[in-house]
Amino acid sequence: MSKKPAWIIDKERGRKASAAETVWLFGLHAVRDALVNPRREKLRLVVTRNAADRLGDALAGMGAGLEPEIADPRRFPAPLDPGSVHQGAALEVRPLDWGRLEDVALGSAAARLVLLDRVSDPHNVGAILRSAEVFGAAAVIAPARHSAPETGALAKTASGALERQPYLRVPNLGNAIETLKDMGYLVVGLDGEGPVGIGEAAERAVGRPAALVLGAEGPGLRERTRELCDILARIPAAGAFGSLNVSNAAAVSLYAFTSARARAETEG
Repeated sequence: MSKKPAWIIDKERGRKASAAETVWLFGLHAVRDALVNPRREKLRLVVTRNAADRLGDALAGMGAGLEPEIADPRRFPAPLDPGSVHQGAALEVRPLDWGRLEDVALGSAAARLVLLDRVSDPHNVGAILRSAEVFGAAAVIAPARHSAPETGALAKTASGALERQPYLRVPNLGNAIETLKDMGYLVVGLDGEGPVGIGEAAERAVGRPAALVLGAEGPGLRERTRELCDILARIPAAGAFGSLNVSNAAAVSLYAFTSARARAETEG
C-alpha cells in the first residue's frame, strides 16, 4: 500500500487538532451570547450562583445536554488565566466555523470586508469585530498564522460580536486578496503614507464591494499585501505625529465607507 504524501498527512493532523481544540469564554456578556448562539458547540459551563441568576433566560433556553456546574467563587475551577475577569461565568466551547471565504464574500455591491495583516493582539481584534458588526461588514478575515485565534480575551473585548460577526482565518492572506479581486472587490490598504485620504478611497468604493486591509501596529502592511492593494489610503491627522491604534483606525475607516455610501444614496 502506497504511503500518503507528507502534505496530506500534515493536513489531516491539522484537521484533527482543530477538531480537538476548545476555547474557554468568560464574562457574563460573552457567555450569555455564546449560550444563545445555536451555531456554537458548548461543552462545559461553570458558574457561581450569582452568575447563574444573572444569566437567567440564557440558562433556561440552552437546551438539554449541558448542565451548569455551580462553583464556589473563591475556588473557581475553570482553567482561566489568573487575571481573567470572569464575573463568575465560564463556558468551554469549540471555535465557530464560518465556512469558506468565497461564501462570506458573496453579497451585494455594498459588501464590506475587513482584512487583518498579522494583527495578533486579541483585544484589538475583539474591538475590530465589534466595529465590523456595528458598521455592517460581512466578515473579518485574518491569516491562520500570526493572528489572534478565538480566545476568552478576544470574545470579552468583542462584547458578543464574536458570536454574530464572521471571523475567518485563511491559509494565506495574499491569496485571499487575489480571490477577492477576482470577485470584483476593490481592495483598500490603510497606510500612514498613503497618497489619498480614507474619505476619497471610500468614495471610490461606492457602488462596488470593497475590502479594507489593516496591518499590525508598528510594522503595518507587509510588502506583498501592499502590492496587492488597489488603493493605499491614510487617515488624515491634525498633528504631525498623530496616529491611531489599529482597532480605532478600523472604526474610523469603516465609518468613512458607511458615510460615503449614505451620501451617494441621498444624492442619488
